[in-house]
Amino acid sequence: MRRTVQHDARFDKTRRLALLGTLRQASLRQADECRRTGRAGEARRVSEARRVGADHGDNTEDAGERAARQLLGGTELPSAVVAFNDQCAIGVLTALGRAGDLVPGAVSVAGYDDDALSRLSCFNLTTVSRSAEEQARHAVTAALERLDEGRTEPREIVLPLQLVVRGTTAPAA
Repeated sequence: MRRTVQHDARFDKTRRLALLGTLRQASLRQADECRRTGRAGEARRVSEARRVGADHGDNTEDAGERAARQLLGGTELPSAVVAFNDQCAIGVLTALGRAGDLVPGAVSVAGYDDDALSRLSCFNLTTVSRSAEEQARHAVTAALERLDEGRTEPREIVLPLQLVVRGTTAPAA
């Protein structure tokens, strides 16, 4: 989420940020981290973000469409929407597309996962890639360590994330 907020901040879009899905706890931790590390402006944008909830565990295109309809029914559209995953973001794109040509001019949209649909030209979704191949490689290594070496203690591996900028983010209109 931090990378997408920073990316949209360059376009001054996070002044009206909406977080979609189960991002609430992550966004609160993000705001606390920003405050601790001296990034007050970013902390403020994340803290003040409008949170639009999908039902817990409902991270589908339909949930994204319902959330976007909530946003469309409000008094002011956000200038950026960060979705829990690419599926929800695609639902947001669908609803905003039906409402008019809003993305990326009036509203930037970003997802998370870099799944195959996000790469299709009809969506061209800006997203965060979490390197599924590297995740799989570490998972296989961990499984082999448990089987072959008897390792039982847990191990945490933090993988780098990469913001993949595509066609759903742009400077504010």
